[in-house]
Amino acid sequence: MPDRQTAVASRKPPTRTTTRRRRQGSRWRRGWTIAVLAVLSAMTLLFHRWVPNSFGNLGSLLDTFLPWVGLAVPVLAVAALFRRSAIAGVALLLPAVVWGLMFGNLLIPGKGGGAYDLRVLSHNVDAANPDPERTARDLLAADADVLALEEITAADMKVYKAAFADEYPYEVSRDTVALWSKYPVAESKSVDVGFDWTRALRAEVSTPAGKVAVYVAHLASVRVGTGGFTSDQRNDTIKALGRQIADEQLNGVIVMGDFNGTANDRSLAPLTAGLRSAQGASGHGFGFTWPAQFPMARIDHIMVRGVTPTKAWVMSSTGSDHRPVVAEVRV
Repeated sequence: MPDRQTAVASRKPPTRTTTRRRRQGSRWRRGWTIAVLAVLSAMTLLFHRWVPNSFGNLGSLLDTFLPWVGLAVPVLAVAALFRRSAIAGVALLLPAVVWGLMFGNLLIPGKGGGAYDLRVLSHNVDAANPDPERTARDLLAADADVLALEEITAADMKVYKAAFADEYPYEVSRDTVALWSKYPVAESKSVDVGFDWTRALRAEVSTPAGKVAVYVAHLASVRVGTGGFTSDQRNDTIKALGRQIADEQLNGVIVMGDFNGTANDRSLAPLTAGLRSAQGASGHGFGFTWPAQFPMARIDHIMVRGVTPTKAWVMSSTGSDHRPVVAEVRV
């Protein structure tokens, strides 16, 4: 019986081909945890509507920040490179493709543009705004035909009225929401969304291309805490406003304001049904508006029905905790 030293000596050293095969095989055997996480990220994107709202409105919370799920791709890609995992690299193609199909159109440059009849702007100016004069100057520089402002205090209302008086001869205000227009306002009214004070209004603006119904709204706030995503009061205001917009008789409708929710949030469906997002149709990028210093969600919207958005964008910070949104439309 050969001793151990003789047996070891009789073994042939591995060739380069054998070593290469072993390394390639190990790349397919390691990194399965990363691969599983990649598949879960893709499933989260594909089936986010299946996440229930029964506990803490988790479904709506996921809807609100859905584009950020895509951050899993570069993070997991770094981990896959570190592990030199082939299976993880292949698995990462799945969330990358799904995310691209869902949101890639927002990154296409050159969307929108062309002739327009009306430029509209909406901005939550922030009740705690330390410099409303600066905000007013920034908004005037946008040269919009119609301005819609939300969360205006009584003191700041005087500032905005004085600043806009020369450029905007027509003004409608109801408590904390207001509209300024370069074109005549035929009629206006408060819109009841279930509060003790007015948080929405409707105005008929007579543009050179025809009348449009302009709604300005500030829906109830939401909270994220230990109990989850609290949005019941906001959802009630959505339903109330949605019913009135659904009954609108004018063909051209523009709905602007702080909805405290993104277009992906399923809870906004009673309001957004039948409306078209100006940003989604003619804007470039995600159009995040809040918080102003590092925007993570688009909760300020311009939505339309019966008019065609040609261009949409988000302005820089004005000193408010939100950023203004602007759109150009053909009536």
